[in-house]
Amino acid sequence: MDVTAWLLDSDPAIRWQVLQDLVDAPPDDVAAERARVATEGWGARLLAEQADDGRWDGGTYRPGWVDEDRPFFDAWTATHFSLQQLTELGLDPASPQAQRAVELVRAHVRWDHAGEPYFDGEVEPCINGVALAVAAYFGQGGDAIAETLVRTRLDDGGWNCWAEYGASVSSFHSTICTVEGLLAWERAGGSSDAVSEARRTGEEYLLDRGLYRRRSDGGVADPRMTMLSFPVRWFHDVLRGLEHFRVADRRDPRLEDAITLLRSKADTDGRWALENVHEGPTLFGFGDTEGEPSRWVTLRALRVLRWWDLG
Repeated sequence: MDVTAWLLDSDPAIRWQVLQDLVDAPPDDVAAERARVATEGWGARLLAEQADDGRWDGGTYRPGWVDEDRPFFDAWTATHFSLQQLTELGLDPASPQAQRAVELVRAHVRWDHAGEPYFDGEVEPCINGVALAVAAYFGQGGDAIAETLVRTRLDDGGWNCWAEYGASVSSFHSTICTVEGLLAWERAGGSSDAVSEARRTGEEYLLDRGLYRRRSDGGVADPRMTMLSFPVRWFHDVLRGLEHFRVADRRDPRLEDAITLLRSKADTDGRWALENVHEGPTLFGFGDTEGEPSRWVTLRALRVLRWWDLG
């Protein structure tokens, strides 16, 4: 099977990343395909869901229709996760469509926590990490979020969204969201010794655990961390961890176990399945079925392995 052809027979959001990350297409070809994300397919559809008040589905973290008096459940339709999705689709930040969307967010969207502007963040590190990655991607600074994340790091080098309620041990989920955000901020031009140190300790937290194992006995911390997902939302898994270290271009022997696990999951055609869908209401799907070969997961797996093998 020609896996590259299968990947290219898809949405512009996948095609431009295949051209850039797997086949080394000329930059002009990559840019032309990337430009289509704003006007065709999933990117255009997601942009069209934004209201004039800057929000998606009437809310910032949770959609406006959620009853806050009922027990918490995940929903992926509001502004925060829609912005995260636009970065994963690769919407060109310089496009008029992106600039309009971001300006609406900057002008109008506030956090439920205390009315903070979206690009200033709130208090929970898993939320702030994603918000910082979004801010950096769209050229919105995020310095205040970076400072908050440095301040909320735990003694073991990572982060936990329940720290304000007494948690003293870090979480894989909170830590991957945070190190992604800090790295994005640095790559966008942010410079801070404190941020760099915090990112490194967060990475060490993940590396010391092989991306999915308990440090105490080497056992699997949560079987779901070994399962490949997309969209990733706020959840950690081995492929998300490997993607972070690919972007950071940090090859470390402690990643070898996760790399071996990833290789083992390829089918006979050289494709990877979507193994875990994070349940909750969505605006629409991205073409994959749980348990079936996934273009998104295959793209991400192939570029991780290409990076690792070329090192």
